[in-house]
Amino acid sequence: MSYTVGVLRPLNSLINSRLITPCLIRASVKMNNINVWHQSPRNQSWRMLSNEVSAAQAATAKRKLQPTIFDKILDRTIPADIVYEDDQCLAFRDVSPQAPVHILVIPKRRISMLSDAKETDEKLLGHLLLAVTKVAAQEKLDNGYRIVINNGKDGAQSVYHLHIHILGGRQMSWPPG
Repeated sequence: MSYTVGVLRPLNSLINSRLITPCLIRASVKMNNINVWHQSPRNQSWRMLSNEVSAAQAATAKRKLQPTIFDKILDRTIPADIVYEDDQCLAFRDVSPQAPVHILVIPKRRISMLSDAKETDEKLLGHLLLAVTKVAAQEKLDNGYRIVINNGKDGAQSVYHLHIHILGGRQMSWPPG
């Protein structure tokens, strides 16, 4: 019963926010993972809505002030598959990869979201992008990769600690999202 409620609340949230309409959704459960699908009214094709969208819809501004899972990875309270670290940032494999290579790069000094960055963060932000290029080279993403920064609720940011997604190892499609 609570499993059903857990599924319906995110769906109702998406419906109420007019992101999807009730007649154009379906859900599937596979290995304890809930996938929500949305049918495009324009071309009738189905695409999976990420669980990140549901998480971002549930996130609130209060969460920006609370410790995040990334804070716990930084202080080593939670283990992570770390692939790169220097004095300003840490990179580790995403636990829910969306591509054959999916790595997150985070600053050690917390910035909640990109729109909260100040001019004094300019050097750190540039450093993060240079770290991305080092990680991509280390992972042999010679054919290219995509970087993504989610910002805020509509940008599907579910963890309020700035992070850069590195996605690679396959051909990316366009347009994203």
